[in-house]
Amino acid sequence: MAGDFLEVHSAGSNPAGYVHPLAIRALAEIGIDISAHRSKSMNEFLNQKIETVITVCGKADQVCPTYPGQVNRLHWPFDDPGQATGTEEERMSVFRRVRDEIRAKFEGWAAEQRKRVRR
Repeated sequence: MAGDFLEVHSAGSNPAGYVHPLAIRALAEIGIDISAHRSKSMNEFLNQKIETVITVCGKADQVCPTYPGQVNRLHWPFDDPGQATGTEEERMSVFRRVRDEIRAKFEGWAAEQRKRVRR
């Protein structure tokens, strides 16, 4: 969605140690392959220049450190699909919903950033 002008990383304040299989399935459904990805701690990025940090779950905005050179900090609270209960299909439905919510939010934000870069 923004790989032509943004470098994006994903990490967590309390990484699970694995990428959830239902997350892999949900993203594969829209043509995004994360099957080779790994669960990462935000601490892996402390020595990198990070311009924007976007937290998405629960209290992540409260535990996320400030990175050197960080300019922007956003919190987009979404349900944690990994906490969904029910049958596999019910849980998969939550993963799809959250995937679509994140995608819509990120696409809108990325479009605004693209306009800013072009100015």
